[in-house]
Amino acid sequence: MKESADQKPKTRILIVDDHPIVREHMGQLIRQQPDLTVCGEADDLTSGIAAVRKLRPDMVIMDISLKGVYGMDLIKDIRDGFPKLPVLVLSMHDELLFAERALRAGARGYITKQEATHSILHAIRQVLQGSVYLNQKMSTALLGKISAGRPGTVSSPVELLSDRELQVFHRIGQGVSPRQISEEMHISVKTVESHCARIRDKLQLKDGSQLLQYAIQWTRNSFNQ
Repeated sequence: MKESADQKPKTRILIVDDHPIVREHMGQLIRQQPDLTVCGEADDLTSGIAAVRKLRPDMVIMDISLKGVYGMDLIKDIRDGFPKLPVLVLSMHDELLFAERALRAGARGYITKQEATHSILHAIRQVLQGSVYLNQKMSTALLGKISAGRPGTVSSPVELLSDRELQVFHRIGQGVSPRQISEEMHISVKTVESHCARIRDKLQLKDGSQLLQYAIQWTRNSFNQ
């Protein structure tokens, strides 16, 4: 009984991902650790923030694509409502484009699902210790960007897009109509069209047809879904 009483409470982790198999795999991995446990799961933005409010986890592990919704919004909601709650992004998506955005939104780390199990556990523990986690590739890229002193320099035109524009661009690449996008993002169709116009301007595309083609190709290359 004494040994049980002396044990430290396990760190409670909330998993937010719209793929059940990912939640199951991560849950198994976490529960195998003597000091970690899963306190709950969610599969979209609404259930994710509701679970945070109800369960008060010690950490959130989440993807940035949640049933067609941009996960950055959940990161920002957590940052605004629970500023001390650490968030680790575990994603399939291009880290060179999304990691910096995730950190700006309030995440404490970014790691891809292709990483080895020991790397994911290392990322979890580093974030729980109060540090920021990025793999060596991403750390080098960010340090190079900072040391170059040229914040306007980008490796891809897509980096010029704002978070909202990138969300619209991604959904266009998935074949979603402007009206559907407006309903998902709770904005007017006219606002979606304004986003599209700015996207075309930034990517130097002539018309909507070029935008659609570019978006589809980029989405296929960047989102392994």
